[in-house]
Formats: sequence, structure tokens, C-alpha cells
Amino acid sequence: MWDYIEQRVLKCAEYIVETGCTVRACSAHFSISKSTVHKDVSERLQYIDIDLFEQVREILNLNLSERHIRGGNATKEKYESKRLVKKD
Repeated sequence: MWDYIEQRVLKCAEYIVETGCTVRACSAHFSISKSTVHKDVSERLQYIDIDLFEQVREILNLNLSERHIRGGNATKEKYESKRLVKKD
């Protein structure tokens, strides 16, 4: 594997572990695509650092299990803000 790819994989993985962020947030932070981040942390990382891979996997599984809750809350906030604007 190329050296710059390994460095990118480790940076993304460390960022996810430190912040607990989603793949989408990590990709926005590093200005790379979501598919690249996902491939880095779900496939490439296990060959570079297995312990870090396990930590990232736990966080991503947690994010996956909470995804529907976040989406529901975002929709609720969207419509509440629209309702408040109409009242003013």
C-alpha cells in the first residue's frame, strides 16, 4: 500500500476515534469522499492497525444503530423551525 494512503487511513481512523463522528463528518473534515473514508476505515485499516480498526468499528456500529434517531430529530427540528417562522 502506498505510504500516503496509509497516512490518510490512520488520520481518518484517529479522527473518528477521537470525535466519535460519522463517515460523512470525517469526509467533510478531510475533504475526501465518503466512499473513500468508508473503504479506508472498513477495509484498509484492518491490515494496518487491527486494534484501531476494532475501535473504529465499534463507533461506526454505534453510529449506524443511532442513524434513524438522528434523522428523526433532524426532521423534527426542521418542521419546528418552519412552524416558528410562520408564527412570527
